[in-house]
Amino acid sequence: MCLILFAYRAHPAYRLVVAANRDEWFRRPTAPAAFWADAPEILAGRDLEQGGTWLGVTKHGRFAAITNFRDPGNHRADAPSRGRLVSAFLRAAIAPTAYLEQLGPDASAYNGFSLLVGDRTSLAYFSNREGRIRDLEPGIYGLSNHLLDVQWPKVQLGKRRLAAWLHDDRRPEALLALLDDTRAAPDAALPRTGVSLEWERRLSSLRIVGEGYGTRSSTALVIGSAGEIRFAERSFGEDGAESGVAQFSIAG
Repeated sequence: MCLILFAYRAHPAYRLVVAANRDEWFRRPTAPAAFWADAPEILAGRDLEQGGTWLGVTKHGRFAAITNFRDPGNHRADAPSRGRLVSAFLRAAIAPTAYLEQLGPDASAYNGFSLLVGDRTSLAYFSNREGRIRDLEPGIYGLSNHLLDVQWPKVQLGKRRLAAWLHDDRRPEALLALLDDTRAAPDAALPRTGVSLEWERRLSSLRIVGEGYGTRSSTALVIGSAGEIRFAERSFGEDGAESGVAQFSIAG
């Protein structure tokens, strides 16, 4: 993922609400969201190159998602796939904080990442660029290609929109709509992350459209206070046009 907006226990009707965009090279082979044949409890898209995923949920309410930490000067081509950190948590039965603790020194073997893992009782966050496990309190959060709640324009805009959704709307399709904004941030507000100014502009929109690289899918996930799950994924082609929508419901 490159943008994860989420509300954790911020409304009495919902344990977790997630609106997220996955930005990736279009040449990377990907399977859309589905229940996995080799792990039928898991609902997620799948990276067909390495076998992991960027965001997923299980029938029992385990949730995990990851963003890359943008740091091109320290990228290692031989590092293991970060998507396996998501799928490994979804396959496991270990508590969120315990899972992050057992990553231990192995976390430094990966290129930069920020990881969210949760179950019915807790939600935890860890970045190997910060090195600190955080048990998250109820609230509204935003995560892009840096640390949690970094003051990037897309993160702040997305958090405001998610807060408005919780207050006024609360339809899953509206979660997808709030992600559908292709406007770049003003140059003066752009972060400096080691890529060119042209790329900073391109990457600053909530949804990215561009040749070769862009938003491949948007995901809306709602887990109710009684454990019911609603999941929707909207896919996009390289031209930015919608190429499909998948929707799933899981009883609590």
